[in-house]
Amino acid sequence: MTTTSVSAFEEIQAREARHVLQTYRRNPISFVRGQGVRLFDSDGREYFDLLSGIGVASLGHAHPGIARAIADQATQLLHTSNLFFHPLQGQVAERLAALSGLQRTFFCNSGAEAVEACLKFARRYWYTKGEPRAEFIALEESFHGRTFGALSVTSDEHYRAPFEPLLPGVKFVPVNDPAALLAAVSTKTGAIIVEPIQGEGGVRPLTPAFAAAITEACAKSGALLIADEVQGGLGRTGVPFHFATLGLKPHVVSLGKALGAGVPIGAALISEDVAKTISYGDHGSTYGGNLLACRAALTFLTELVEGGVMDNVTRVGKVFDERLHALAKKHPALIKEVRGLGLIWGLDLTRDAGPVVPAGLASGVIVNRTAETVVRLLPPLNITEAEANEAINRLDAALAAAGAAS
Repeated sequence: MTTTSVSAFEEIQAREARHVLQTYRRNPISFVRGQGVRLFDSDGREYFDLLSGIGVASLGHAHPGIARAIADQATQLLHTSNLFFHPLQGQVAERLAALSGLQRTFFCNSGAEAVEACLKFARRYWYTKGEPRAEFIALEESFHGRTFGALSVTSDEHYRAPFEPLLPGVKFVPVNDPAALLAAVSTKTGAIIVEPIQGEGGVRPLTPAFAAAITEACAKSGALLIADEVQGGLGRTGVPFHFATLGLKPHVVSLGKALGAGVPIGAALISEDVAKTISYGDHGSTYGGNLLACRAALTFLTELVEGGVMDNVTRVGKVFDERLHALAKKHPALIKEVRGLGLIWGLDLTRDAGPVVPAGLASGVIVNRTAETVVRLLPPLNITEAEANEAINRLDAALAAAGAAS
């Protein structure tokens, strides 16, 4: 009689099946270690990570500076609550103000929470002005998060329908349609919320003409502008914030993902004009901006500004640009369009992009599918040119396998 042993991975799967709420359709892999742009699974297999935890592992995995900072902070103090001062929040806020031009920061724990804060602050602004404006203008193909406010300005019915009714007074306009935006915005509009480069919606950069229309609409109506830079900001396009590249001047900005380089932290950046309308107790967060999160954020911001990360994004971004467009020429029946810049890219396929994900894993490269037909790439911001080339070689093999199988 023989006995069949249960692997450690099978035990992980079984335990989750019994006790973890099933809201994620996970890939059948358990990662146990990371080093830079590489991840290693429980069988010791290596993968190039072109997703970086959906844009979170901005400095890659097991970054020495991040590891030292959070280990050191853990020996001192992790959390005291926002009932007291600590020395790190002001330092992070000061650096974010220098990068963004927005003078104030509210700290929270995620991008979705940052969006919630931005929406609340926009409402509070108009309440204080004595002219309550409840209307928000958002974009089709947008994604801002899964909390109620963030979901209300997210366009995809797949996310919205099971939880309606959501916030009333939200209008969606087609992305990069200046006339539609100008027609939708009025003196009833409290704020326009946009991703300067849409992420979940398929990696769609806003055009300069559309950005100019946003500026015009805000000037004519007085509406505030909320820039959601959770995925596309903090160096992802080679500059601190992509809104500046488009000439946009937001009143409020949401941040998350990259800021903590793996440690959960979100932030809303607020202009002084909006900040003056907000009072004690208008918003809060128990964990927001605690010492551990701020220490990680300071380490990331130091690398971003002083460690050459943005220069690296620009340099390696050119490799992705050239190589991905070459892949489009190599696989013309599969790749319809290449979109992106810096280190945020989308390959829009002629068919469902789903099969590329397991084909990538089989080839040793991690990507993901979004907007049904788009293969999304969000590699760590410090990926090297050599690593980028090797990872794209593996992606090429995955595309070939997926194309042949379909």
